[in-house]
Amino acid sequence: MATIDVTIELQEGLHARPASIFVREAGKFKSEVFLTANGVTVNGKSIMGILMLALSPGTRVTIEARGEDEEEAIARLGVLINGAAI
Repeated sequence: MATIDVTIELQEGLHARPASIFVREAGKFKSEVFLTANGVTVNGKSIMGILMLALSPGTRVTIEARGEDEEEAIARLGVLINGAAI
C-alpha cells in the first residue's frame, strides 16, 4: 500500500472535468485507488465517488493505491490532482 497526502490547489476545486481526468488516469493502473477527505473514503476510479467528496481548494486529500503498480500510480496521481495536465 502506498499513500500520498496532497492539498487541492485548483482554483475551482476538483469539479467534474478534472475529476473525470483523474478517474481516466486512475483507470490506467492495475492497482486499486482510493481518495480520502474529511473522514470519507471513495474509490478513485469512480467519478461519482470523487464528486461526492466535493473537493474544494485547500481541502487535504489522501490518495492511496494498493497493487502491483501502486508506487507509479501514487506518483502520477499525486501530481495530476494538483493541476498538472488538467
